[in-house]
Amino acid sequence: MNRKTLPFTSRLTKGQAIAALVYLPVHMVLLPVIVTIMMLRGLLDETQANLLCYVLGVAYMLIFLWKFFRRDFDALCDRPWACIREVLVCYGLMLCCNFVVNSIMLLLGMGDNPNSEAVFDMAGMTFGPIAAMAVFMAPIVEESLFRAGLFGLIRRRNRTLAYVVSMAMFSLYHVWSYALMDLKNLLYLLQYIPVSYLLCRCYERTNSIWGSIFLHMLVNGVSMWLLYAMM
Repeated sequence: MNRKTLPFTSRLTKGQAIAALVYLPVHMVLLPVIVTIMMLRGLLDETQANLLCYVLGVAYMLIFLWKFFRRDFDALCDRPWACIREVLVCYGLMLCCNFVVNSIMLLLGMGDNPNSEAVFDMAGMTFGPIAAMAVFMAPIVEESLFRAGLFGLIRRRNRTLAYVVSMAMFSLYHVWSYALMDLKNLLYLLQYIPVSYLLCRCYERTNSIWGSIFLHMLVNGVSMWLLYAMM
């Protein structure tokens, strides 16, 4: 599984890459703005708005990237135990990194992450749909965009830049709307750097988008399980 001996062959075709990159601003900006307007008009509540964004995202990815998912699943099946090991190693590294980052956030006087708080509040009202969104839908959509789309496309030319751009965009995606209300919320970008780096690493080292999807599912799944245990 060493990246120096295992060629990174997972990549979108030109048409698939265009489809992913076209949907990126839609998912990051356009859909959130549209559903926010619908919420303000009383057409949707917060849970329905978030579910709508991810249901549309999953449907889009399955339509345009299905052959990519199928091809990368074969790569995963070629090295199942090595892929599982990489997912678990990345998860362990994430826990260690999160401890350091969260300690820094406390020293900076930052409170709870507003994005996490919003998800937990919605889950407290309708746990099942929000858990399905967080554990299954979000990883498929976000890994398709930020790893297969951004990271995979840029990595063909510059590996370091691929990490930087994917990490920056993934982190910004989770905090930009809160930063509009208070620029101080941009500091929460720090909390997404470890996991975004490790998702890129997992994708690269497993040579399959399913590696990063499963890591993303594990991260969100454990968070939702802990939330459920506290309810």
